Amino acid sequence: ARPVDRHSHAGGACRRSVAVADCSQIHTGLIDMVSKRLSREAGHRRKFLAIIDDTPECERAVAYASKRALNTGGVLVLLYVIEPDDFQHWLGVEKIMREEATATARAALDGYANKARQKVGIEPEMVVREGKPTEEIHRLIEEDQDIAILVLAAGAGKEGPGPLVGAVAGKGAAFPIPVTVVPQNLSDEDIDSLA
Repeated sequence: ARPVDRHSHAGGACRRSVAVADCSQIHTGLIDMVSKRLSREAGHRRKFLAIIDDTPECERAVAYASKRALNTGGVLVLLYVIEPDDFQHWLGVEKIMREEATATARAALDGYANKARQKVGIEPEMVVREGKPTEEIHRLIEEDQDIAILVLAAGAGKEGPGPLVGAVAGKGAAFPIPVTVVPQNLSDEDIDSLA
């Protein structure tokens, strides 16, 4: 998997829902490679990572991570992962589909970043990656030693908590930093009092 885009200008959105078919395949040595977190050292700020997708609960994760970043003097990082499976079956139009997926990712990130700016007045970092979500989350955490907290939101529907929360609860996708799971049904007032 390769990085598609990384930028830190205005924008924001939520990651696309991606089902993780087999979490046991995620053990690629990334968990063992965790570098020391630098967020408490001079010149560094703790970063809260929220994953952007098209799930309804995504917005709650961004709201909580934004508020925590504001209240602790930290930084919000928004990550959108494009799954290559979405367009690899169509070789003749792969480039067009990849460009469309990247545009969709940027638009989603821009939307959520705008909400963070308007609601709490912070400027988030935005990252677009291509690959399997859990693997790309691990890679970003390894690359950015200021990321200290992963914030996910659990869906409240009968479908379950969502693919990433399900993977974390399962046996194969343990993340090397603390994970905060925010219930989808938390109100803005609840988030304000908890964050």
